[in-house]
Amino acid sequence: MTGGGSVDGSGGLLVVGDVVTDIVARHRSPLAPATDTAARIASLPGGAGANVACWAARSGAEDLRILARVGADAVDAHERVLRAAGVRPRLVADPVAPTGTVICLVGADGERTFLTDSGAVLRLSTTDWDGELLAGVGHLHVSGYLFFADASRAAARLAMEAARARSIPVSVDPASAGFIAGFGTDRFLAALAGVDVLLPSHHEAALLTGRSEPAEAAAELSRRFPLVVSTRGARGALVAASGAIVARVPARPATAVDTTGAGDAFTGGFLAARLAGHGPVEAARHGCRTAAEAVTVIGGRPRDPE
Repeated sequence: MTGGGSVDGSGGLLVVGDVVTDIVARHRSPLAPATDTAARIASLPGGAGANVACWAARSGAEDLRILARVGADAVDAHERVLRAAGVRPRLVADPVAPTGTVICLVGADGERTFLTDSGAVLRLSTTDWDGELLAGVGHLHVSGYLFFADASRAAARLAMEAARARSIPVSVDPASAGFIAGFGTDRFLAALAGVDVLLPSHHEAALLTGRSEPAEAAAELSRRFPLVVSTRGARGALVAASGAIVARVPARPATAVDTTGAGDAFTGGFLAARLAGHGPVEAARHGCRTAAEAVTVIGGRPRDPE
């Protein structure tokens, strides 16, 4: 099957997105208001964009790059971790805002709730963009979080327009149903004009279309975007093009301990497969395999090779 947003199997992947610090708190019992709840807590590198790049590297992609903003005091630490994962970072040191921080509350079933302080993430600006970042790139991926503030949205749009001028396909992960609801679905969809591949969760697809049935939502979105791949957690993924579902890809069996970053892992695996020359359906299978691995580890990145 062929579809919109084709990738010719050559070139690197540039991610324009977010690098944050995740505070992951795993609690086996329900949260107890006004008192203590026992938990295991870890501080880990995260961020949807950075996670995507790291999982793409884990999936065999080469020449991975990311552009993002972090607090000035955290640049070196985040750069070291990204380089160790096989990603070339261009991290802009923000002199005012701290690195974004996300508190991930993970219940006994592996499901998570996020408390997000975007910090420097949404301060990415057009002055941070350099057209040379696209040299040798075969695909541009933009984290949806950037669309929720004026400065970072302008930076995202500039990167997208530069990619399109070079006929480089562009994908976007909508990132957050909660933030989209606050921002406005019409505004969000307008900001995505020109995107080749949209990678929403089924919750995000439902919000963006007003259709609660996942297949209907994915199909509807594919009337606006050439290729839509909608993730459904343990139920796999839907591939849609030209207003119709073209494939239902099953999930890989896995015992979830933490679903943080599973969607990012799917996107990383999907994009790595596309850059390797696979079609959308086979790429979605790769994405499901990567997501299945992601839910078995704590945090949003691949397990440290050591």
